[in-house]
Amino acid sequence: MFPIRDHNPSERAPIVTYGLIAINIVIFLSYYPELAGNPRHLARFYDEWGLIPIDLLYRGDVLPLLTSMFLHGGWMHIIGNMLFLWIFGDNLEDLLGHFGFLLFYLASGLAAGLGQVIAAPQSSIPMVGASGAIAGVMGGYLLMFPRARIDVLVILVVIIRIFTIPAWLMLGMWFGLQLVNGLATDATGGGVAYWAHAGGFIAGVLFMLPVWSRCGATAYWREFHGKPPHAEVEYRVTRRSGIPRVQRLQAPRGQDTRPLGDLGRVPRSGVRRYSSSPWSGGRK
Repeated sequence: MFPIRDHNPSERAPIVTYGLIAINIVIFLSYYPELAGNPRHLARFYDEWGLIPIDLLYRGDVLPLLTSMFLHGGWMHIIGNMLFLWIFGDNLEDLLGHFGFLLFYLASGLAAGLGQVIAAPQSSIPMVGASGAIAGVMGGYLLMFPRARIDVLVILVVIIRIFTIPAWLMLGMWFGLQLVNGLATDATGGGVAYWAHAGGFIAGVLFMLPVWSRCGATAYWREFHGKPPHAEVEYRVTRRSGIPRVQRLQAPRGQDTRPLGDLGRVPRSGVRRYSSSPWSGGRK
């Protein structure tokens, strides 16, 4: 199940969201195509710029807390992360403003990195990926817009369907999976940094609490039905010359008038290392 879009595109151009996506892609293309064919050199690159918990604790190597947020372990890793940032980043940027959203994103990424360090303080495996910061964006999105509608793509062998579900369900399921997988796996080994995901998500909720409170807390939910404070859009597939096309249709403001109490009724690719693979935020 993969989210592919929400129904509340922001009213202002999310220049920071787009900028972060562009920066991540440019950095990835600056090293990965060249180093991917040489696992030893790629591993040394991750060792230098990725977040290694034991180095942070015993050598005070703090710079990788920041640099690791802009590195990725493979094509699917960066594609998945940038998709999630594109879906969930714009509405928070619209709410927080450009500079406020940038600070929120970076703070969530730092908190996510520290979450993984706490979970695996003796690990010598580098962690890379923007997914901790993006998990913070998802946590903030859940708090502010629990009823925003998210389209998810479900693939079951040869059956492909798109379903619309509320954000609280999609993001709640995602967060639950991080906790379950984090408890079921060895945090000191390679693979997906589940505790970075969980830590970033929790940090995003906590960082957004003052904003939610200033907006009116539950009164904000009631006023906008748990969705971003602007009109929704609908998507319709049409065909011209046999080629399917998606049209975006503006929905009337205030069309959904159900109270918030009806919420429940709303219909690693990391690169191989010789001993182990580097931590990656993985696909959420």
